[in-house]
Amino acid sequence: MNDYLALTIGVVCAGIGGELFVRGAVGIAHWARISPGIIGATVAAFATSSPELSVSINSALAGKPQIALGDALGSNIVNISLILAIVLVISGIQCPRESVKRDFPVALLVPIVTGILALDGVLSRIDGFLMLSMFIAWFLAVVIEARKQRSFADEILGEHRKWLVVLSCAGGLVFLFAAGNLIVVGARGIALNFGIDEFIIGATIVAIGTSVPELATTVISKIRGHDEVGLGTILGSNIFNGIWIIAIAAIINPITIAMREVAVALVFGLIALVFTYPARNGYIERRRGVLLLVLYVVYLVTIIQMQAS
Repeated sequence: MNDYLALTIGVVCAGIGGELFVRGAVGIAHWARISPGIIGATVAAFATSSPELSVSINSALAGKPQIALGDALGSNIVNISLILAIVLVISGIQCPRESVKRDFPVALLVPIVTGILALDGVLSRIDGFLMLSMFIAWFLAVVIEARKQRSFADEILGEHRKWLVVLSCAGGLVFLFAAGNLIVVGARGIALNFGIDEFIIGATIVAIGTSVPELATTVISKIRGHDEVGLGTILGSNIFNGIWIIAIAAIINPITIAMREVAVALVFGLIALVFTYPARNGYIERRRGVLLLVLYVVYLVTIIQMQAS
């Protein structure tokens, strides 16, 4: 019961901490007079990935980097096949292709690169540095292009009162630090008690818990009528998860891989991304949300069956 309690409290802390850190981080960017385009392309995506980063560092330091890998890959599937799917089912999204033309190809490339690097059965420190280099190149491209564009991310999420900005960031970091420890301890305990693979625990329960900030961002963006911000944040978050957070975990502690499990997560993540590419008129219809939800159910059934076999 202690493991379940730790995991539950950790997931709640991840949600609270992620939301606070998102608001605080975007507020600081606004306060520092960073352009709104850069806020949306970098700070918001980083902030919503902060729970995954917390789990990644804690699990790698605890000698269980498989949880970090499972969480990052699982979160990328949850972000699209569950969170974005729910928003799409409620109402379709209008998002011109031009708004995702930079991030979408990189998001597609991430699972392919991860799969290639994982072919030898381990993500080494060298692999981690290669992924980090790829992330830095993308990040620089984002900053260069963001200077020419504007985003509504600060209007949607930013807290502009200075004392609340600092309080939100500090409080968010405290919750995230606690969440990282609690989730790793709880997930590892459950995995040991039931003989469940640590990667699968990370790819399901932990992934859903650490994706709460993306849920908040996407829903709020939809309510405020800024569809492109929600999709952009999810694409950015997937890139952060795939080539920054996994890279950090691998650099701290090389990740031994069960290729069959990782391949399933990578393939489903790739298919989910393809389903989200806007039509020529820039509209992503509701039926794609239904397809994504079905895809998520199939993914869960697949990895559960793999665990049972």
